[in-house]
Amino acid sequence: MARNPWDIQPAKKRASVSVSMKSEVETKAKDLIETVLKPKYVLPPGKGERFNYISGIGAKWYRNYFYFFSIYTCPNPDALKPTFEAMFARMEPLGDDKFALYAMRYTGKEWIGVLDDLSLHECLDAIQDDPWFVL
Repeated sequence: MARNPWDIQPAKKRASVSVSMKSEVETKAKDLIETVLKPKYVLPPGKGERFNYISGIGAKWYRNYFYFFSIYTCPNPDALKPTFEAMFARMEPLGDDKFALYAMRYTGKEWIGVLDDLSLHECLDAIQDDPWFVL
């Protein structure tokens, strides 16, 4: 029997994340940010800088996803805000300590699934080395 396209499908159940896993993800992400990403991408602004530049990198849980973001400083005195955040990576828990890894599309409006079924260590390695995550 053919499926009726108007039938409502149940929502996909998301994998829950334990408190200990959340803590481990936060700790290891903070270490990656402080030891690798900040030294590589957060550089002092040039003298008389006129364009936005990365002034910080952070990560946080929001709902059931873990996001990495860059903090940009806007040196122009006419800027609407002095800083803004731009997400560049998202980890989605899949269960069994595995994650799907997404990169933000260049438009800043859509996530692209890059890698799937990765351990935490593999996700952090990809964020460090994969060209999808160059800031």
